[in-house]
Amino acid sequence: MKRSLLALAAGTFALGIAEFGMMGILGDVAKGIGVDIVKAGHFISAYSLGVAIGAPGLVVLRNMPLRRLLLLLVAIIAIGNLCAALSFNFTTLLISRFISGLPHGAFFGAGAIVCSKLADQGKGASAVAVMVGGMTVANVIGVPGATFISNVLSWRITFAVIAVLGVVAWIGIRCWVPVLSPLPNPGGVKGEFRFLKNAAPWLIYGGVFFGQASVYCWLSYIEPIMTRVSGYSAADMTWIMMLVGAGMVIGNMAAGKLADRYGVSKVCGGAAFAAMLIMVAFYFAASDKTVSAILSFLAPAMLFAIGGPLQYAIVKFAKGGEMLGGAGIQIAFNVSNACAAALGGMVINMGFGMASPSLAGAPLALVGAFMLYLLHKKYRATPGV
Repeated sequence: MKRSLLALAAGTFALGIAEFGMMGILGDVAKGIGVDIVKAGHFISAYSLGVAIGAPGLVVLRNMPLRRLLLLLVAIIAIGNLCAALSFNFTTLLISRFISGLPHGAFFGAGAIVCSKLADQGKGASAVAVMVGGMTVANVIGVPGATFISNVLSWRITFAVIAVLGVVAWIGIRCWVPVLSPLPNPGGVKGEFRFLKNAAPWLIYGGVFFGQASVYCWLSYIEPIMTRVSGYSAADMTWIMMLVGAGMVIGNMAAGKLADRYGVSKVCGGAAFAAMLIMVAFYFAASDKTVSAILSFLAPAMLFAIGGPLQYAIVKFAKGGEMLGGAGIQIAFNVSNACAAALGGMVINMGFGMASPSLAGAPLALVGAFMLYLLHKKYRATPGV
């Protein structure tokens, strides 16, 4: 495995803990800052807002050499999380979380292009899978580790560790990623957005949004579903979340290899269709401990099997705006996450039962699969798609 790809994976590993780790330490942070848990939830929203605003910011940085851009982004990761560790009140932590989110989408967008340049012939999707793999590994060991550090030591140490990981990623990129020229873009700022006139990017973004929202409807409420319906204890959630993370790792890596062989639209569309079946199965088998545990591995596998290869595919259809196109995947991912959580909460509040979010997610997966089928049908002549 190329060390340059591992350096990029180190960056997504830090981003994965920064994004998902807050969910496991939210109570400690709320207590430390002196706010209630609802108000502390704004720290999660601030990060997502940073992702949404920072990704289009690539337009301004389009002429920067790729390695220098990556170094700038991981430096912001380190600075933002260091500021979070040193925050002394609600406002400063909120601003720090916003800053921490700014490089998220941009890093994935720029990183996907670097992966496509560094990958061996016909291995582009696998190369991107290595980069995205950093985030999946973060869910296996990084997020539980962050929760442990917060509980035993301090939530401030958690953010300090993320800052250190940002420095490690900076060193890795500086040493192992070669100097790469910025992508040519004679169209200027307008040229960055020209790719959105075509159908392919919208089909890809739709596949990400609907395909991943299906699983996030369930994943957003996994703790109450597994404890109140499946019958697991609160202590069991530690290994269950590790099982979820393992599914993400394996799903991401397997989909990358399969996409290089069979095409992105086929593999991701198949994963979305499988996600639909898994969500329906989970609703009807949620009370069975063994089955629910198995599905808790399979569902996250489909989640990253959908998103990872599409992070690579968008580069093919975003000529003149490749970095912006790649960053758009992360915008779709984060908006999908937020909308799915709202939909899952709505069906629970409507009285359909604690397991109902999984059933609510099933039709979303079907929509995602259909959009990726259209991508395959319309652009099957494009290599790798």
